[in-house]
Amino acid sequence: MLGFEKITRDFSGRRKVESELRRSEEQFRILVQGVADYAIYMLDPQGYVSSWNLGAQRIKGYTQQEILGQHFSRFYTEEDRATKLPWNALDIAAKEGRFEHEGWRVRKDGSRFWASVVIDALRDDDGSLLGFAKVTRDITEKKEAQRKLEQVREELFQAQKMEAVGQLTGGMAHDFNNLLMAVLGSLEIVRKRIADNPDIIPLIDNAIQGAQRGAALTQRMLAFSRRQELKIESLDVLELVRNMTGLLQRTIDPSMMIETHFPLSLPRVTSDQNQLENALLNLVVNARDAMPKGGLLVIAAELRKIAGGEADGPKAGSYVCLSVKDEGEGMDDATLANATTPFFTTKGVGKGTGLGLPMVEGLMAQSGGKLILKSRRGEGTTAELWLPIAAEWEIKKEEPMEAAPANGGLFNILAVDDDALVLMNTALMLEDLGHTVLQAHSGEEALKLLEDRNDIHLVITDHAMPRMTGSQLAAAIAERLPGLPVVLATGYAELPAGSNNDLLRLPKPFNQSQLAAVIAKALPAAPATGVMTAAGQA
Repeated sequence: MLGFEKITRDFSGRRKVESELRRSEEQFRILVQGVADYAIYMLDPQGYVSSWNLGAQRIKGYTQQEILGQHFSRFYTEEDRATKLPWNALDIAAKEGRFEHEGWRVRKDGSRFWASVVIDALRDDDGSLLGFAKVTRDITEKKEAQRKLEQVREELFQAQKMEAVGQLTGGMAHDFNNLLMAVLGSLEIVRKRIADNPDIIPLIDNAIQGAQRGAALTQRMLAFSRRQELKIESLDVLELVRNMTGLLQRTIDPSMMIETHFPLSLPRVTSDQNQLENALLNLVVNARDAMPKGGLLVIAAELRKIAGGEADGPKAGSYVCLSVKDEGEGMDDATLANATTPFFTTKGVGKGTGLGLPMVEGLMAQSGGKLILKSRRGEGTTAELWLPIAAEWEIKKEEPMEAAPANGGLFNILAVDDDALVLMNTALMLEDLGHTVLQAHSGEEALKLLEDRNDIHLVITDHAMPRMTGSQLAAAIAERLPGLPVVLATGYAELPAGSNNDLLRLPKPFNQSQLAAVIAKALPAAPATGVMTAAGQA
């Protein structure tokens, strides 16, 4: 009989290690389960959910009992499932070890959120695929904040671009105005001097009309850049549209009809009459071009009140909304967004400058109103001009300026302009009116002439001059010769801060009748001269 040896082994150390491991795993499980800001869960090799933490329940809306054993593709949008994105993500993670992506995911209630996703492949020691660990973060708020930041940056860029374009446009228009001053003034004088030549007069009239069309273009450019000198006054919209009926009817095609929808009465509004007429004509032309096969064009007006300022809408107040509605093809969202962008046009080459709507928008801004465009593809377009109601004191019309009296042609007038062509043209028109003209090419030269002479009755000065502007010259004259009237000739609506906005203004380009009218207003009575003392005081 064989004997057996009793062998005893100490497993206490192994049990201790296994216990520590189980405790560590349990702590890790509790940690993962308790994370609320991240959806952390396990997938088997085919993509079915095998574990689910508190964060996954909070972010996706499913409880653990509802989702265990379900395929993780249910969290994806229908579009992503159609492109096999969930299965492709597992394939990439299996091949490369990890898959990272951002995109829309769907909660249990059907709402979407923007998610940052990481999928890691899990393998055992021999490399066999055990499944996947998936971590999802809800970064919707972060994405929205980034979108808003990008929007602000884009708006700032667009504002800077528009400011640069406005400055460029205003500068070009100012220079063009000076050229037109020389052309129109000279043509006007020539026409008067050869009035008895029937062969030449039509040619001169044709040249004048061409120059006037150029002047209209500069008005659009200046209105867009908001530097145009506007004559804001109280207007009757009903009367304005009624007086334009014939012109508007001639503007459209015979296949079109114009209807007007107006109440019996409307309050008066404030704007520039000539520019408002141009704006309405522009809108009617746009409507005509949008209806090549004809249709109905409706011009309407109604009283509107805005209780509180709305985003992209008029400020709080009372308005008359003058609208032009067509039955054209309308605009898509992209075209509508760019409709008032300078030089943007959907018309053919040579058929549009792209300044019509920017001009209208600039006029509305200067008038204290708003241009609003409404359009949808296939449903036509409505352009609304929101015009502020005139206050009671604005309803009183100014007395019209009369022409200079016949015996008022003996004024001594100092003309100041840095442009030699404009200065010569102004002097010719003044002399033709019977005045005595002195000329200065700068503000400094004008002040020197005023020191040397005490018989000057009026100063007519350009504004945009180097070294000393017309506004600065007027301020210097007011200090030294407070009794001497000054007329500022400019096409700009806005003067620098500190300028005297009460100065008489002569819009460029001006003609001889406008020149005579402003002289009559500046010197309504007998001329009164000022004398400059050595100390510079009157």
